Amino acid sequence: MVDLTALLADLAAESEQLDALVAALPPEAWAEPTPAPGWTIGHQLAHLAWTDEVARLAATDVDAFYASVTSAPDPSRLVDDGAEQFLAPPAELLARWRTGRAALADALAAVPPGEKLPWYGTRMSAASMATARIMETWAHGEDVADALAVTRTPTGRLRHVAHLGFRTLGHGFAAHGRALPTAPVRVELTAPASARSEPASPAAASKDGSDGDTWIFGPAEAADRVTGPALDFCLLVTQRRHRADLALAATGPTADEWLDVAQAFAGPPGAGRQPRSASGAGAPA
Repeated sequence: MVDLTALLADLAAESEQLDALVAALPPEAWAEPTPAPGWTIGHQLAHLAWTDEVARLAATDVDAFYASVTSAPDPSRLVDDGAEQFLAPPAELLARWRTGRAALADALAAVPPGEKLPWYGTRMSAASMATARIMETWAHGEDVADALAVTRTPTGRLRHVAHLGFRTLGHGFAAHGRALPTAPVRVELTAPASARSEPASPAAASKDGSDGDTWIFGPAEAADRVTGPALDFCLLVTQRRHRADLALAATGPTADEWLDVAQAFAGPPGAGRQPRSASGAGAPA
């Protein structure tokens, strides 16, 4: 059984890492553009605060959650409008995000075992919701770090992102209007160097034969395989880098196609990012 308490601790740690990155910024820095077109650092934090709030509603007030969806003037702009709605001066926005993420953690901790929460196009357990929040916090933290030209040291918490990226294989195909694959895929990822020396997180404990150096998902007999650095895989499935910029190898047609459509986040297909040798960047997710 997944340890929800440990998952929430990892979510708090991921949030605190990003919090430390932005808390000391001067107010004008919050207006710096990030790789997501039209989104500043402020928009990135506002998006996280908004998503934490709708996730809290999903865990505490299902009717209010559905109302937030059905009352949206333009469902295709739900994410952008949510970020704009929660955008505020830096000090106010930072306080709002801190309060909101604490409230979400309390709400998820109180969800009865086995209960599924509504989400956009799916339903998920409290543990899955916490995992998704770790993924989003890390991914949008990457956007902020890119805007500040900061390189963050990857941690063992990336295993949550990698696991979610593997579990959403079918979603990536479906979101892009492609037939669901029938061939299984094996994923073998080299863990970040820093993660190998970290105490193992109970929430990220392996149940699939992985060890401290390699994170493994999928059946051993699968002919289709993806291998490479765990960080690169996480950047791919969150659409923070184009596959051409990553050291990932695909063996087999299903694995190769997956690397073109991988998407760990809910909703319609993201635009992704252009190769760094080209101009432009992908849309926020």
